[in-house]
Amino acid sequence: MTQHVKFYQTGTFTVGNRLLRPELRSVQASTERNNSLNSGHRACQGCGEALGARYAVDAAMRATEGQLIAANATGCLEVFSTPYPETSWQLPWIHSLFGNAAAVGTGIAAALKVKASKAGKAHSDVRVIAQGGDGGTTDIGFGCLSGMFERNDDVLYICYDNEAYMNPGVQRSSATPPAARTATTMAVGEHPGAEFGQGKNLPRIAMAHEIPYVATATVADLRDLEAKVEKAMGLRGARYLHILVPCPLGWGSASHDTIKLARLARETGIFPVFEAEHGEVTHVTQIRHRVPVEDYLKPQKRFAHLFAGAGQPEMLAHIQANADRNIRRYKLLPEQEAA
Repeated sequence: MTQHVKFYQTGTFTVGNRLLRPELRSVQASTERNNSLNSGHRACQGCGEALGARYAVDAAMRATEGQLIAANATGCLEVFSTPYPETSWQLPWIHSLFGNAAAVGTGIAAALKVKASKAGKAHSDVRVIAQGGDGGTTDIGFGCLSGMFERNDDVLYICYDNEAYMNPGVQRSSATPPAARTATTMAVGEHPGAEFGQGKNLPRIAMAHEIPYVATATVADLRDLEAKVEKAMGLRGARYLHILVPCPLGWGSASHDTIKLARLARETGIFPVFEAEHGEVTHVTQIRHRVPVEDYLKPQKRFAHLFAGAGQPEMLAHIQANADRNIRRYKLLPEQEAA
């Protein structure tokens, strides 16, 4: 069970806990948190991925009482957290290739299962997570990830989605949204930015595998993210968590707007936040104050071409239509649930 926490109880949407009982406080507010991703890393100021990883892995560490191993794909998270010969990780952590984090996680889980069997146990007490960015998840690692889902391997895979290949220079990935400017989708021509009708919706693809648990989250709602990690670690089999993590460098946004943009992505309907079990949506986080997509797009320089000069009203209308479709599909407004 989770308890809805109101803004006045915390003073913030993220980590405040001033008026909450200790048992209701977030992992990040506890002095006993593991600090799994510790200080000293090289993440950019305002990095959403650093926040997402710290929140998610600390929550997983608490859920497993510290019995956790992580496999980490090559990418921003790996590069900024482990500049050789240093590391910011405070748990058993294995660096995989760009595209095989799911396979490495599967191998770890299989080895732990054998060890448990030899000890006369049905399951190992040590749990496994595999993690990577959207490039290593939706593109390069897609085959390994689908295989992990299909076999129902006992691994929680976490995708930190900043919507492009940020580390090598902001190139488009299959998670890059339509109209976004990247180094490979320049803001030129009649249809500037990334093409409409391309890309992959990994949470829905994961649901199609009918695995035990699929969820989406953002760094703007810490308690929701922590609760989903805890729930996932309480299950066995393949699980998938897709976290939206704004990137100030790649998005061209202010470093202090990371949490704001993550919240706006949900409030516009551009990024629906939900849970699914065995292919069926079981819970959605509804929109509190619906806002037009322009409120989310304008603070990001990667969408600046949509508002320059006469603007791109047709492209804006298309993006709004996509957000409206998400709202209908997931019933993100309270009146839709009532109907």
